[in-house]
Amino acid sequence: MSQLDLTTEAARRRTFAIISHPDAGKTTLTEKLLLYARAIHLAGSVRARKASRHAVSDWMKMEQERGISITSSVLQFAYRGSALNLLDTPGHADFSEDTYRTLAAVDSAVMLIDHTKGVESRTRKLFEVCRMRMLPVVTFMNKLDRPGLDPLELIDEVSSTLNLKVVPLNWPVGMGRDFKGVVDVKTRVVTLFAGGKHGQEMVETRRIPFEEAREEIGGVLMEEIEEQLDLLQMAGDEWSIEGFLRGEISPIYWGSAMTNFGVEPLLTFLAENAAQPAPRTGMTAQPKKTPEAIIVEPGDENFTGFIFKIQANMNPRHRDRVAFMRVVSGRFTRGMDVRIGRNAEKLRLAKPHTFMAQERSIVEEAFPGDIVGLYDPGKLRIGDTLSGSSPIKFDGIPRFAPEHFARMVLKDPLKRKALDAGLTQLSHEGVVQLFYRPELGRQDPYLGAVGVLQFEVLRERLRNEYNVKADLEMQPFRVARWVGGSESALAWLKKRRDYTLVEDRHERPVLLAPSEWPLSYAMRNAEGLELYDVEPL
Repeated sequence: MSQLDLTTEAARRRTFAIISHPDAGKTTLTEKLLLYARAIHLAGSVRARKASRHAVSDWMKMEQERGISITSSVLQFAYRGSALNLLDTPGHADFSEDTYRTLAAVDSAVMLIDHTKGVESRTRKLFEVCRMRMLPVVTFMNKLDRPGLDPLELIDEVSSTLNLKVVPLNWPVGMGRDFKGVVDVKTRVVTLFAGGKHGQEMVETRRIPFEEAREEIGGVLMEEIEEQLDLLQMAGDEWSIEGFLRGEISPIYWGSAMTNFGVEPLLTFLAENAAQPAPRTGMTAQPKKTPEAIIVEPGDENFTGFIFKIQANMNPRHRDRVAFMRVVSGRFTRGMDVRIGRNAEKLRLAKPHTFMAQERSIVEEAFPGDIVGLYDPGKLRIGDTLSGSSPIKFDGIPRFAPEHFARMVLKDPLKRKALDAGLTQLSHEGVVQLFYRPELGRQDPYLGAVGVLQFEVLRERLRNEYNVKADLEMQPFRVARWVGGSESALAWLKKRRDYTLVEDRHERPVLLAPSEWPLSYAMRNAEGLELYDVEPL
């Protein structure tokens, strides 16, 4: 394949995730984007899931029962000449770690806001992760089929709360039962919506000039909209695509994912203007050679990619384990040999897949920005870099310090082997983190999670996938910190009986404590001690 073709294919890719507070309508919006890209024909409303369909992207049994997304799934579809990779992430706060990992694999994000509530805590936290990674963010104000906050007040709240310049590219015509459509801020052409069969099918749209809308909708509402648009023109921030791609400006779209109103303009913007695959920094990782800093461009001929997620047993009938890989550079082909950056081991990538939630199809080739599912024989870990030539390492994907701790108590002692296998497998997927007590070896580890619901998922999956029934015994710890610094500081901690020192998956020391106080005491008294709340890479 020529350099030109590779660059052209990479430039078509748009890889993005949707971030939001729980219940802002993320799974519904995901489905509607697929509906408008003609990737599905009938949207299975999440609300009506008990009656008929489950959302395409919620595939785990527990997700379908509760109507929430627990894992990140990958959806690939084409629209207007662009190849879009949408990573659907968990909305529930207890699964934030999976979302952080997913944000390491995308080039832009859609921030979904419920216009009846404004900016909520979880949205703020996820937006900060996007800012840390300098991701361009598109804002979609959702649920306009319900009465909500005044649009001018809402954009002011988003701007001041997130310290972000926001520029509405369209504006709502009414809200609640009177939500009729949107007006293009620049051209003032009004798009009116009708039909859509309660959100299961595409809505009919009609584009009419502003003056005509005045007669059709009524002078009072259109006059109010005209005043708002004039005010935006005078006092609002100026739109520029460069500012958006630098992560400084967020365009705003308005609509209702439930009724499909306003979904199409958002999808068109993403296909035409969302960020293309970006270069990544890393280090060379050749054995016995000094590592050197490198920048890998999407157009580089050598294939590279990294693993951002591992999911076992996506198909319960086959005990499979799929590693999700983001292609960074070069062309990926089925059956190619790669090297793992962590240990320079060779791996043949047979049976690679692309996804539509749990629907999979074998992929023959993939390009920068694409997400590919690889069958993993147990050799891959989250954060691993794969390379077609000499091994390299991209900057890793950090793990965050857990805040909840437990251990598993088996109901049947003969199932110890199955439990150990299940815990190891599920920790590789990032469901929980395992912390081993040196005196017990690899037996009976402490389990750490960012949110309590992760333990429930663990217990559920151990029962369904490993046939292991076990109870959770919560532990008194609330804080975990990776230990660094001087040898004497580590020796000081080991000597003391009142500190719990454990080891993580890489045998690095981790300090567990019931509160922050013992950590402060250790920092004051153990000379040269360093404590980290994010896993050192």
